[in-house]
Amino acid sequence: MSSTDSFVHLHVHTEYSMLDGAARLKQMFKQVGDLGMPAIAITDHGNMHGAYDFYKQATGAGIKPIIGIEAYVAPELRHNKKPVLWGEPHQKRDDVSAGGYYTHMTIWARNKAGLHNLMRLSSRAYTEGFVRKWARMDADILAEHSEGLMATTGCPSGEVQTRLRLGQYDQALAAAAKFQEIFGKDNFYLEIMDHGLDIERRVRDGLTRISKELNIPPLVTNDSHYTYESDASSHDALLCIQTGKQLSDPDRFRFDGSGYYIKNADEMRAVDSSDLWAEGCRNTLLVAEKVDPAGFFEFKNLMPTFPIPEGQTEQEFFRATVWEGMARRWPEGFDEEHRKQAEYEMGVIEQMGFPSYFLVVADFIMWAKANGIAVGPGRGSAAGSLVAYAMGITDLDPLPHGLIFERFLNPERVSMPDVDIDFDDRRRADVIRYVTEKWGADKVAMIATFGTIKAKAAIKDAGRVLGYPYALGDRVSKAFPPAVMGKDIPLAGIFDKDHPRYGEAGELRKLYEEDVDVKATMDLGKGLEGLIRQTGVHAAGVIMSREVITDHIP
Repeated sequence: MSSTDSFVHLHVHTEYSMLDGAARLKQMFKQVGDLGMPAIAITDHGNMHGAYDFYKQATGAGIKPIIGIEAYVAPELRHNKKPVLWGEPHQKRDDVSAGGYYTHMTIWARNKAGLHNLMRLSSRAYTEGFVRKWARMDADILAEHSEGLMATTGCPSGEVQTRLRLGQYDQALAAAAKFQEIFGKDNFYLEIMDHGLDIERRVRDGLTRISKELNIPPLVTNDSHYTYESDASSHDALLCIQTGKQLSDPDRFRFDGSGYYIKNADEMRAVDSSDLWAEGCRNTLLVAEKVDPAGFFEFKNLMPTFPIPEGQTEQEFFRATVWEGMARRWPEGFDEEHRKQAEYEMGVIEQMGFPSYFLVVADFIMWAKANGIAVGPGRGSAAGSLVAYAMGITDLDPLPHGLIFERFLNPERVSMPDVDIDFDDRRRADVIRYVTEKWGADKVAMIATFGTIKAKAAIKDAGRVLGYPYALGDRVSKAFPPAVMGKDIPLAGIFDKDHPRYGEAGELRKLYEEDVDVKATMDLGKGLEGLIRQTGVHAAGVIMSREVITDHIP
């Protein structure tokens, strides 16, 4: 297939569109590679949670990563938390999505500057435009952070399409012109898709007219939510988990139409025979060519820089702090062995560029101790550092115990120091408040976690959406072999003779072979296992940066 005959998917929901997207990144990149496509985008619902994972896997697979978002855009200003409707009462089905809270827009980063602007937009949507469960942008901040970005009118829930369905052509034209001005004539497209839905086809003539009037090129997308056509049943079950419904419920939320998977280029071109559609398919390749991922997620040392008193260098202040700590630990003096070890460690720390790290960590630990907060004596490799002991980071002299500094910091192997710190759970929030106030709320953040659907939970979820009694899922769960180090055998491993725990899963295979309901439950569960269910906050992880965090991560 020549490059001109190919196609690039630019509207793609992955597993990070939680309980809505079922495309696992590993499978998705394999499929894109097998189809010979040069690039693919990620455009999850209102978030950039998967951006780095996507980038890393794409580059590993030799596929150009196009990082984007399907943004929620407030129908008026992002600060307005009340619903806004544009049509008449009888037009409610065609009006602003979710009863008046948002429209959609597809946005991608064209280059490094665009990626950082997209991160800023995503973060501000959460901190300034969040309502109910949607993080919303608006035209004002889109204009403020438009450098390096490309965008489209979005899916059928976009502002332009919504106005067209309401019969408001002039307003639709004005909206398209507004966004064309924000992103620039070369960076804005009219997005068209066709899954056999009435809401898609009703706006086609209006989009064609706008395309001609404003000279906005068309762009064909497929609203993909899973990788293979055969994944449709797993995705349907995922929607039931999201809404608490069963597959048999007649009024449940479901995707009407068809084709929400990573189609090949021929399938995409065959959807429509019009010139507009053909041009829109070709333009996917042009959009991909515009993307320059150089510098995406490049390593940059953003450790906070400890404030140094005027008249001293960082090295001088660091060394003075260590010697003061040594004097505090040994008020009557220390021996030559300790002096030499302290000198050696300071030299390594300075050579590796970490004096500020030690000063920052020592600062909040000493603050905690001074404020009556219990701090652990130190664990892990940091206990091998005499400098850490002198500065109060740990409370264990490593020399009498034969602990090795090089396990903590090795001049032959450049890696970040890792200090495990235990605080009294009841006062942990006080420590976080201290570092937030000291370094700035925009430079300190908690670390997010992603909870996935585990094997037993997948069985119970599958049984529930299939409408089977709770006892069935419970019976299957109890037949699992004991967990090893907290992990159950994966569902695929039950049937994989090469899996190391295959021999322990005989009872599960017997249930699968003898009971058709168990078989249906386990088959569906395999499609759910491992997908992301929810986000959370890490129990201990806090990020501290010397620059605004949202300039670098969403």
